[in-house]
Amino acid sequence: MTKASDLRAKSTDELKEMLLGLRKEQFNLRFQRATGQLESTNRIQLVRRDIARIKTLLGAAQRAGGKTAAGAAGKNSDAGAAGAGA
Repeated sequence: MTKASDLRAKSTDELKEMLLGLRKEQFNLRFQRATGQLESTNRIQLVRRDIARIKTLLGAAQRAGGKTAAGAAGKNSDAGAAGAGA
């Protein structure tokens, strides 16, 4: 399991690379489960959660338009001011 704080320190390209690797692992785990070779069923859940964490950070980075996930996943300083003027 990867911590979100560790993921925030990575660049968008590194996150995309990790996401690709986790999706491959997820496929292999599903294949092992289908053939009865899977020993650690909990690993499927951990991989799914890691994929969700990475996708969340990538989405935040895309909305913020930033290069690093750290700046995008942090709190937006002008978020409160957007609704105050309307």
